[in-house]
Parts: sequence; structure tokens; C-alpha cells
Amino acid sequence: MVTSAETKTERRRRMPRADRERQMMTIAEAVFSERGYAATSMDEIADRVGVSKPMIYEYFGSKEGLLVACIRQVRTELRERTAQSVIGASSPEEALRKGLQTFFRFTDDHRRSWELLLRTETAVVGPAAVAEMETARQEQIQLHMALFSAYMPDTDQRSLEAAAEILVGACERLSVWYVRHDDVTPEEAAEHIMRMTWFGLKGELEQPDDHRQ
Repeated sequence: MVTSAETKTERRRRMPRADRERQMMTIAEAVFSERGYAATSMDEIADRVGVSKPMIYEYFGSKEGLLVACIRQVRTELRERTAQSVIGASSPEEALRKGLQTFFRFTDDHRRSWELLLRTETAVVGPAAVAEMETARQEQIQLHMALFSAYMPDTDQRSLEAAAEILVGACERLSVWYVRHDDVTPEEAAEHIMRMTWFGLKGELEQPDDHRQ
């Protein structure tokens, strides 16, 4: 006779590897958010997933490896959603506003983990996790540069890069504030960025080349 415990064990064995990885990352993201990286126990993650701790190490190598996988999954989703949001925009201002609104909607979907990522100290996590977070920033910078280049092809690359760095820095800092205020909408947060960055940057980006030094 097959017991209930044996049935559950068999279902765990049959889950495809890709599905198991996603399940582990989803649960790990929640635990990291609840406990903080340093206080998170791999035993607790394994218990919540319903697998052995060695299985998690087999998939991800280490606790940092699991964190890196979680960050990579989040940044991939952010890149894809941001890129899709600006398709069909008729002006750089409209495209930027759509991209910003999508960014803050994204933080709504990952509020706790997003706050964790931005508050995680580099002394606590390892270099691989730090590098993954920086990759996420650089992807957003490149998206902004591509956006500006598409609408303003004659603008020099240094100005585009500076503008993109400013915008990504502003978004990151405002998102820390945003996740603490449930009454602020993505549209309102986006308008804060638009008022404080775009309308000033637009003048700089549209200057004749001989005025840019």
C-alpha cells in the first residue's frame, strides 16, 4: 500500500528540473525578503520547498548562488517588461513615462524582494550577487541609452550615458521610498521622476553639439 508521504515524495521526484528551480527561487525570494540574506537559513528554504537541503545545493551550489539566481530572474523580468512597455511610443517623453510606470508597477510585484535587493549590503553578500545587481543597473542604463538614441540620433554618446545614469540612479532611490508608501501609485511615482529629471535633461540633450562640452 502506498502511503500519503510516499505519494508526495514521488510527486517531488517527478517535477521537471526547470519547474523545481522556479519553485525554489520563488520560495527563496520570499524567505530572503522576510529574514534578510544573512539570517536566511537554507534549512528553512528546503523545508518550505519540501526537498532536502543537499538538493538545493545541487541546483544552486550555495546560498549566494541561490540569491544570484533570484536576482537574475528578477532582472530578466524587469528588462523584458521595460523593453516591451516603450514599443509604439510616439516620442521620447511618452516612451520614458511608459517605461517609468512599468518600472514602478514591477516593484509592486516584487515589493519585499526589491527592497531587500536595494538594501542588501555588499559586505554581507558575495561578489557574484553584487555583480548581478550591478548587471541589472547596467541593463536599465543601456535601455535608456537605446531609447534616447532612437529619438535623438545626433546626440553625443557621453550625454546619453550621463542622462541614463541619472535616470537609473533616480529610479533606484525613489523606488526605496516607493515601496514604503502603499498609497503612492506607479503613475504618481513616474511623474516625480519626470518632473525632477526629464524636463531638465531634455534641454541638455537637445542642445546643439557646439554647446556640449
